Amino acid sequence: MQNESTSSPAEDSQTGDSLIGEEYEVEVGPVAHGGHCIARTSEGQVLFVRHTLPGEKVIARITDGDKDSRFLRADAVTIIEPSKDRVEAPCPYAGPGKCGGCDWQHAKPGAQRRLKGEVIAEQLQRLAGLTPEEAGWDGTVMPAEGDKLPKGEVPAWRTRVQYAIDENGRAGLRKHRSHDVEPIEHCMIAAPGVSELGIEKRDWTGMASVEAITATGSNDRQVILTPKPGARLPLVELDKPVSVLRVDERDGGIHRVHGRGFVRERADDRTYRVGSGGFWQVHPQAANTLVRAVMQGLLPRKNDMALDLYCGVGLFAGAIGQRIGEKGAVLGIESGKRAVEDARHNLQDLDRVRIEHGKVEQILPRTGITECDLIVLDPPRAGAGKQTVKHLAGLGARRIAYVACDPAALARDLAYFREGGYKVRTLRAFDLFPMTHHVECVAILEPATKGA
Repeated sequence: MQNESTSSPAEDSQTGDSLIGEEYEVEVGPVAHGGHCIARTSEGQVLFVRHTLPGEKVIARITDGDKDSRFLRADAVTIIEPSKDRVEAPCPYAGPGKCGGCDWQHAKPGAQRRLKGEVIAEQLQRLAGLTPEEAGWDGTVMPAEGDKLPKGEVPAWRTRVQYAIDENGRAGLRKHRSHDVEPIEHCMIAAPGVSELGIEKRDWTGMASVEAITATGSNDRQVILTPKPGARLPLVELDKPVSVLRVDERDGGIHRVHGRGFVRERADDRTYRVGSGGFWQVHPQAANTLVRAVMQGLLPRKNDMALDLYCGVGLFAGAIGQRIGEKGAVLGIESGKRAVEDARHNLQDLDRVRIEHGKVEQILPRTGITECDLIVLDPPRAGAGKQTVKHLAGLGARRIAYVACDPAALARDLAYFREGGYKVRTLRAFDLFPMTHHVECVAILEPATKGA
C-alpha cells in the first residue's frame, strides 16, 4: 500500500519522475549485500531498504531513485511489525538520515553475524555456484576475540577513524551516500586509543578531514590532517601524545609534521612498522586472527616457495618466512611505495623474503616464476580478477589462501579459480567489522585433482 507522499505537488513538478520522499508500506524480504534488505513497492519496483530487518513490516521512505530506476533506495522510517532480532540502536547517531558508518546498530550481535552469513552464502551461490558445504564452510561468522559483550554494550574496535569536518569546524562522520556531515560527540565503535584523543571536542576550522589512528601493538597514536585548499595547519593539542601528519593538497602525499611518521603494530610475535597511514587491519584482533587462519590453512613446510600478493607491510610474508626454514623463500608484491619500504624494513631479518614494488598483474609475469608451493593473496575490495587468478592457477601451488574483505569479489574469483583447476577446501568467516555490513573471509584452495 502506498502511503500519502511527503512531497507536495509543487515539489513533484520540480523533480519530474523522482520518487525521493515517497513512502511505501512494505513487507521486508531477505538481506542483501551492502547493509540493507530487499522489498518491493506496490508497483513492483525493487527497494533496497536500510534500518530494517528481514520479516519486518515498515514504512519505507525513498532516498534515491525515480519511476524508471532499476531499483530504489530507501530508509525504514516507521517500524510497524518489528523482528525479534531488533534492538534499540545504542548509538544516538544511528538511524535514517544520520551517520552512515554503521549498518546494523538496530540488530542483535548474533543476528548481525547471521545476516552476514546469509550474504556470504548468497554471493557464493549466485557468483560461484557453490553451496556452503561445497565451500567447506559451516555457515557461521565468528566474532572476534573480546567482542562478546553484555547486552547494550558495543565493541569499541575501530582503531582508525576518519572524521569529516563541517563548515563550523566540528568533527563528525559522513551521512550514508552523502558528503553531508553528522557532527558527533563520541563514536561508540572507535577504539579507546582513538576516543582518548578528544578529537570531537576540538575546533578544526580549515580542515577537510582528520584521521585518527591508534596502534594495538604499541602506544603509538597518529592524526592525519587534510586541510582545505589554502588553509593553514592548526596547532594540534589533543588529550594524549600524538604524532601529526598532513596530506599535501598538491600531490596527495602524506608528510610528517612532528612525531613519528609511522605506528608500530604487533602480530604473530613480530613488530610491524606501518607508515603514513598505510594499511593495517582495523580491528585490534584482526591481524592475529587472519594470520592464524591463513597459517592453519596453508600449513607451510620447510623449504617451501611462497608468494604473498598485495602484501602490504608484510604481515603474511613475515608469518610464512618464519615457518619455511633457511632454504625456503617468499616473494611479496605490493603496489604502495611506502608499504614496500615498511615491508622491507619489517622483514629485514628474514634473508629469504623479498618484496617487489608494483601491481601484481604487472610484476608477477616479469618474475619468471613458473611454479610455487604456497600462495596467499589479500586483494583490494575489487578482488584479484580473472587474468591474475588464471596466472596463479597455472603455478601449481599446493595450497592457496585467499583473504577477502568483500564476499562478492571473493565469489567471482573462486569461480575463476575453479576454471583454473582449483577447488575450495575450507572457508572461514570472521566478524571483524561489528555493526557494519563488512565481513572478512579466508578461503583455502587446493588442486581439484589430488594428483595435480
